[in-house]
Amino acid sequence: MDALSEALASVRMTGAIFYHAECTAPWGFRVPPLEDVAHVLAPGTERLVSYHLVTHGKAVVCFPGEADIPVTAGDILIIPHGDAHTVSNGSPSAFIDSGASLGSFLAGELTTMRLGGDGELTQFVCGYFGCERHADRLFLAGLPLMIKINLRGDPAGEWLESSVRHLVSEAGSARPGQAVLLSKMAEALFIETIRRYMEALPPKQTGWLAGARDPVVGGALALLHRKPCRHWTVEQLAAETGVSRSVLAERFSRILGEPPLTYLARWRLQLAARMLQTTREPVIQVASEVGYDSEAAFNRAFKREFGVPPGQFRRSCARSDLIPSGTA
Repeated sequence: MDALSEALASVRMTGAIFYHAECTAPWGFRVPPLEDVAHVLAPGTERLVSYHLVTHGKAVVCFPGEADIPVTAGDILIIPHGDAHTVSNGSPSAFIDSGASLGSFLAGELTTMRLGGDGELTQFVCGYFGCERHADRLFLAGLPLMIKINLRGDPAGEWLESSVRHLVSEAGSARPGQAVLLSKMAEALFIETIRRYMEALPPKQTGWLAGARDPVVGGALALLHRKPCRHWTVEQLAAETGVSRSVLAERFSRILGEPPLTYLARWRLQLAARMLQTTREPVIQVASEVGYDSEAAFNRAFKREFGVPPGQFRRSCARSDLIPSGTA
């Protein structure tokens, strides 16, 4: 039972936008907060995650108030929460605003960002990965400002890096299927990074990824995500994960901070919110599909979680969809 796969399968992913950066020292560019450019990058996407893959050379990444982070060829950098940062090598006289060029990249007018002097060469592949907002409570929960993983040193990582480099190198060729391949490769890059980060977590780490790694809690999470509408009891979950009720309850609460059935109740409501946004199914049908026998009970639980009843939530989502992206 694989909790990470079940969670990833339950969260819709969207395509990433790639561009290639060739920088010669001294150079530096600023990356704005992702929320400031989300309406340009991916209108309507609820949650964006940015990344840089260093394919050649070296650089330094800096977040405000944090120590410099050195990066080198083969490093993949995931910025889970879209924090503003700078990337540089040497002592540039000024930092280029990368956000100012996004429109040109998205319009296909540019394929490579070039900047710097005549010194050491550094090359990046940069992109943005989109998913639904409830990923914040799953595999994005508790992640640091940045995750840095080196892909070199094993065949799987090297294949992934070389595949991304190849696809980006032919980005201007207009070959059929290019955009889809780039999008799928971005997903693979993100998932592989999360897998490696999860595997390297300290033994006593808490949080969703630590739970997914734990054989007992991970098994229970996989079951809850695979069959969220089943009327689970802790005894049933424990039996299917091969442990006692007390062991499952204690370990689940210790690692995830809440009991299994509380987690399930919140997850059902997240699924219901998605259905209200994306389908025209009656509220009573939505309630049934996420495991509620009573529409009244569903309405009460939904209002506790989201502050408004399901019908009002659906109407507010419909109104927001009519507002052009970027409109205040």
